Amino acid sequence: MRLSEYTDYSLRVLMYCAAHPGRLVTIAELATHHAVSKNHLMKVVNDLARQGLLETTRGRGGGLRLLPKPADIRVGDVVRRSETDFRLVECFDAASNTCALTPACRLKSVFGGALAAYFAVLDGATLADISGPVMPAEHAVVGAATVAGPKPVSAPVSRRRTAAKTAG
Repeated sequence: MRLSEYTDYSLRVLMYCAAHPGRLVTIAELATHHAVSKNHLMKVVNDLARQGLLETTRGRGGGLRLLPKPADIRVGDVVRRSETDFRLVECFDAASNTCALTPACRLKSVFGGALAAYFAVLDGATLADISGPVMPAEHAVVGAATVAGPKPVSAPVSRRRTAAKTAG
């Protein structure tokens, strides 16, 4: 599963605001910091304000700031509100499902469990958890669980190369 840029920017805006408490953050500042268009950020900010996550002030000297405390904003809630589709496979949508395996298939429950576990981890993290000091890329602490970063994948040795080494 891949999150949309909209969700990514929503989280970035909230994280930036959480990292700069006590002052108004401007759209121009966010656009420069994240190298994103102001127009795109305005849509994200307006949506976050409608959800009650941001307070916005227009005009000269205006800007935005978080309304709730960062510890009260769950990452899972932000993702659910920003994304439009969590159908991992066709059979998640009964209206458009044409899969012939549906009556006997148990894969849907596996994907359903994976999606539930995904949201359990996201729901265990708050904006306060993800907007603190930068941590090394190898490990990030999410709530009480430590999540390791991706491990390097070594390329499998092909049989031809192994055979060539032994023959030569």
